[in-house]
Amino acid sequence: MIAKVEALTIHYGKRLAVDGLSIELASGEIALLLGPNGAGKSTTLSAIAGTIVPTSGTITVSGEDLARAPRSARAKVGFADQPPALYEFFTVAEHVGFVAQARGSTQAAADAVLAELGLSKIAQRPCRELSFGMRQRVGLAAALVGPVELVLLDETLNGLDPHASRSARTSLRAAAGRGAAILMSTHLLGVAERMCDRILIMDKGRLVADRRGSDLAELLAKGPSAVEDLYVSLIADEGPT
Repeated sequence: MIAKVEALTIHYGKRLAVDGLSIELASGEIALLLGPNGAGKSTTLSAIAGTIVPTSGTITVSGEDLARAPRSARAKVGFADQPPALYEFFTVAEHVGFVAQARGSTQAAADAVLAELGLSKIAQRPCRELSFGMRQRVGLAAALVGPVELVLLDETLNGLDPHASRSARTSLRAAAGRGAAILMSTHLLGVAERMCDRILIMDKGRLVADRRGSDLAELLAKGPSAVEDLYVSLIADEGPT
């Protein structure tokens, strides 16, 4: 088991953002986290990454308690938040190389990830000059570089063109093949059919669906709108009337 989250609860003042969430992520698993805006997806990812402190609950990464050993636990986690946190005055190569070295890896490893994601041509461009889609891709590269065991992505595949999206999916599958667990939030429901082993749906801070294995296969066999149909059946439309 790569990651274990037990009874995760997070308050922002009087607002309950995450309500007793418990999940486990296995080695090689690619899990998709769905939910409406405000469901608690980003907050959950940030808590697992160790960038915010939960009100209560426990998070372990490869057996290490995030609260008791934050430095060593976080070193095993690659996190691309939204928007990606980049060192604006670094070049792309410098930024990903800095992250690689912080994880005990090398510039050569950073260059390899950039090549894998089709970013070698912009490696010497300052991060401050990047478009939205390029920033997303550099954030993904930083999340994947080095010996990470858990990859967390917050809407990172959004805004990518078809070529970039395909290379991102290929890189994520490769990371999973090396044993990393991947948890990513997105509004792109088609991603589920293309690459995910598991679908998690959150609403109002709670986990309302968890489909994997034969349950997920049975769901996807119902057709291209099956994930959307499940989502709509569970999540009330709270938009304008």
